[in-house]
Amino acid sequence: MDSAEIFMQFTAAINRHDVESLIALMPANHVFVDSLGNQVHGSKSMETGWRGYFAMCPDYWIRPDHVLAEDNVVLAVGEAGGTIDGTSWRTPAAWKAVILDGKVQEWRVFADNKPVYEILARRRQ
Repeated sequence: MDSAEIFMQFTAAINRHDVESLIALMPANHVFVDSLGNQVHGSKSMETGWRGYFAMCPDYWIRPDHVLAEDNVVLAVGEAGGTIDGTSWRTPAAWKAVILDGKVQEWRVFADNKPVYEILARRRQ
């Protein structure tokens, strides 16, 4: 299976909220990097992270419209969105995946998360 196919399996698992499939596609030393540069290391940590994110945003989705793959790196652009606390949001997004030995070694998200931050800020008011 090539890198683009593994990337598409990973995005499909995200859209299904299928944490077990996400974990199966990650090596133990997986690295997640969010749009602020924060890093989470390890598939076990990401299992907790994905479950928490899907609980907070129960209809979270990503839509990669254009996918480019070269060797073990996949770059994609599209949109992400969902609903948090009853408020819908969507934003342009991009992703970088590094695929090694058939698994997503690194998943990096580039997105303007201002809509999400605004919704979460209302929780503190």
